Amino acid sequence: MALRLPLRTRPAPLIAGLTVGAISVAVCSKMMFGTASAESREAQKIFKGGFAAVKLPLHSSEDETHDTKKLRFKLPQETAISGLPLTSALLTFTWPEGSWLPTPRPYSPISPSDEPGYVELMVKKYPNGKGSGYLHSLKPGDKLFILTTLPGYKWKPNAFSHITLIAGGCGITPIYQLAQGILRNPEDKTRMTLVFGANTDEDVLLRNELDGFAKEFPERFSVKYTVSRPREGSVMRKGRVDKEFLEEVVPRETEKVFVCGPPAMEEALVGKRGGGVLGELGIEKGKIHKF
Repeated sequence: MALRLPLRTRPAPLIAGLTVGAISVAVCSKMMFGTASAESREAQKIFKGGFAAVKLPLHSSEDETHDTKKLRFKLPQETAISGLPLTSALLTFTWPEGSWLPTPRPYSPISPSDEPGYVELMVKKYPNGKGSGYLHSLKPGDKLFILTTLPGYKWKPNAFSHITLIAGGCGITPIYQLAQGILRNPEDKTRMTLVFGANTDEDVLLRNELDGFAKEFPERFSVKYTVSRPREGSVMRKGRVDKEFLEEVVPRETEKVFVCGPPAMEEALVGKRGGGVLGELGIEKGKIHKF
C-alpha cells in the first residue's frame, strides 16, 4: 500500500534519483513491454533486485476499507514467484489520464515472496492522489508497470531474539511484510511485538491476518492495537501510540525497533535528530530503523 506511500517507504532522494534517471527508460518501456520480458519468462524469481521493467495485469481488486484496496496482480508464469527480499518495495510507474510523464510510487507487497503466480499490493487512495487514484481505477486485465525494486533493511534471520514493530495507518505494509517473512521462515526464531495505531477500528488494516499470526504463533508474535476514535463497544484501547502505551507493551528485552507511519507519528517517536519518545524510553538511535 502506498505509504503515503506507503508514506515515505524509501528516502525521497532515492526515489527522485531513480525517477529522473529512468523516465526515458520508462517511457520507452511502456511501449516495449506489453508483456514480461524474455528474461522474466525464463526466471522463476521475477524481482531479483534492481531494474525490472515489467507489466503485470490486475487479477482482482478487493476493498479492505472505504479508501483502501487489495490489488492482486498476475506474474508472467503461474509457477513464478516475486522473489522480493524482505522489506523491499516495488517502484511503480503509472500514467494517469492526461499525463505525458509517469507518476512514480513505491509500494510494499503484502503477499509472500514465494507465493506462486501472484503479487499483491495494498493501496490507500489519497485525496487528489494521482498514483493511488489511478491504481484504484484499475479493472481486471489492466496492467501496472513496475520499473524497479527498492531495497530496504537487510534482514538476517535470528540476528535478534526479540524485535518491536511499530506501525501507523497504512505504514503497516512494510511492517506486515517483515513479520510475515519471519514467521514463514522455519529457521527464523525471532520473537515480535507489533504495536499498531490507527484512527478508527475500520482503519486497522490486515487485522484478520495479524490476529491469525498471533493465534498461530502465540510464543513468537503478539499484536497491540490502539485507535484514536474507537467505535462504541470497541475492545481496542483508545489513544495514540504514545509513551505511556509503549512503556506498557514494549518488552524490555527488545533489541531492535522498526517504525513506519505518518510523518508526524514518526517524528514524535524518533525525533528529527534522534530522541523522541523511543529515546525517552532508553532505546538508542542505532537500535531504531525507519522504513
